[in-house]
Amino acid sequence: MSRFILITSDAAFDQRLRAAVTGGLHGGVQTLPESAINAAPQEIIRQEHLEPVEVIILGPGVASGEALKLATLLDLQFPEVSIILAAETTPDLVLAAMRSGVRDIASPGADSAALRILLERACLSAAGRRRGLSLATNTEQETGRVIAVMSPKGGVGKTTVATNLAMGLGKLAPMGVVIVDLDVQFGDVASALSLDPEHTLVDAVTGAAAQDAMVLKAFLTVHSGGIYALCAPTTPNEADLVTAEHVGHLIAQLSTEFKYVVIDTAPGLGELALATLEQATDAVWVVGMDIPSIKGLRTGLGVLDELGLLPQGRHLVLNFANRHAGLNIQDIEATLRIPVDVTIPLSTAMPFATNKGVPLLQEGASNAATKNLRKLVDRFEQAKGPQQNKKLHRRVVVS
Repeated sequence: MSRFILITSDAAFDQRLRAAVTGGLHGGVQTLPESAINAAPQEIIRQEHLEPVEVIILGPGVASGEALKLATLLDLQFPEVSIILAAETTPDLVLAAMRSGVRDIASPGADSAALRILLERACLSAAGRRRGLSLATNTEQETGRVIAVMSPKGGVGKTTVATNLAMGLGKLAPMGVVIVDLDVQFGDVASALSLDPEHTLVDAVTGAAAQDAMVLKAFLTVHSGGIYALCAPTTPNEADLVTAEHVGHLIAQLSTEFKYVVIDTAPGLGELALATLEQATDAVWVVGMDIPSIKGLRTGLGVLDELGLLPQGRHLVLNFANRHAGLNIQDIEATLRIPVDVTIPLSTAMPFATNKGVPLLQEGASNAATKNLRKLVDRFEQAKGPQQNKKLHRRVVVS
């Protein structure tokens, strides 16, 4: 699994580049010897990679003339791949590199942090080029699935479900998933994923990011699990800066760039949640095994039905399920008049993972909660459209 190919004879540079990828980027690095600089582009970019090559780094030890010659061929034959040249810069070299299609130039002595920034920019450029090429060959632009994760009240584990769903989908579509925290006052997707975002939702819906989807991508935070995240504002008083119109435009932008857009909404049916449902292809309803949560969902579903805002894809998740709660599955389904699709049993593993900031589906631990979270992810395989999910409603059992 190699998103990055490095051609170099400098072992120290190789080590720093690998540390840059390990420190915050998804995918692997394949290092080729200096002699590979004379190989044909098709030989360098081998199609058996498990994921497409996005960046080729022509590292120290490679002759500049040969590097620029290869860069020219790569730019012509594989325009979707970004090329980085590691060399000491001169005005003449910068001009020649630009003409050869080199995306960026790195100092041979650059540390891992600087290399990671260059690689992130190169990945964004590669994604933009792939999208442009796709649009050139398709008359209709495909959009991803927009999954609203909803709950009638707080405290039912909605964010835990949302982050695990995003992480699980990230394994199906590496770097093709973004999770958006729309709990603009008290969202905690950042803490659930152990992220310290440089930019937040407010930055993404204002300024240049609102005008260009590629600029917007630069405001997302990359998670090491192979997904992007757009986190909530850092302070509650910024919540008023995000409007329903902002949310609608943001979702439309993200759905053209990602296969899956997971929206972690605030509890209840606020205006931002309603704006999300206007574009959602799917809704994941999360309830606890308590009467207030279940009654709240029944009321909410009735309101949304009247408004015509119930997405075609419907997925009901019963969280904290246990047979000693005084309710059973039949009681819940009779009250809601819809079947429960996934039950997540009451488990010490869930709060432990949340407190660590490492979702269960990132850690891959073997327990009942992890197993059932995977069942939720399986409902969103790209091959299945929302209409096919109707066949997935099955009787579930509380263990």
